[in-house]
Amino acid sequence: MLFKDRADAGRRLSSRLHQFAGRDGVLVLALPRGGVPVGFEIALALISPLDVLVVRKLGAPGQEELAMGAIASGGIHVINSDIVHALHISRQQVEERVVHEQRELERREHLYRGNRRAPDIHGHTVILVDDGVATGSTMRAAISAVRQQNPELIIVAVPVASNSVCQQLDKEADSVVCLYTPVDFYAVGQWYRSFTQTSDEEVRELLDRAIKPAEQGVA
Repeated sequence: MLFKDRADAGRRLSSRLHQFAGRDGVLVLALPRGGVPVGFEIALALISPLDVLVVRKLGAPGQEELAMGAIASGGIHVINSDIVHALHISRQQVEERVVHEQRELERREHLYRGNRRAPDIHGHTVILVDDGVATGSTMRAAISAVRQQNPELIIVAVPVASNSVCQQLDKEADSVVCLYTPVDFYAVGQWYRSFTQTSDEEVRELLDRAIKPAEQGVA
């Protein structure tokens, strides 16, 4: 299976979430940047508000594409201890990376949301969306950040991920919806015909075009 692009993936994924269409108290939270075009299509199909949950991957020293963990809004830290131990990464190196990524997280939150406050998701059904899941660290951090705000349900919705990662996420979220779990999974981008980087400008544009939480009664 190949998705044409992230918008195509979002439209296909929304068909698996039709039971939430038109329901009050449903909020789509997309992980920027790549998750936002996917989440936009889902929110549009469900007639639900869209917002972002900023999560930053903690790249391993010297192997930035390899996630040794992730951080999310609300002071959430998720560390992959297996990778940290295997690569002999020190606590100081982890802490330095956390400080660096925390600054970037705060910058992006302000960039994307401006002065608009984050939605209060207490008691709501939250659909967490990304364009795919590789190690799972980023999504696990997102789940933890949302869980501490006492939602009614947390639904993870992604176009593609490995079966093992989906099983892991299913233990932490209330439900996982994934269209494709390939056996040979190496990178999210290999399952898209077009996987160009989503820009900050595109994220802001889609959020501006989306139904705002206040318009749907999500404070």
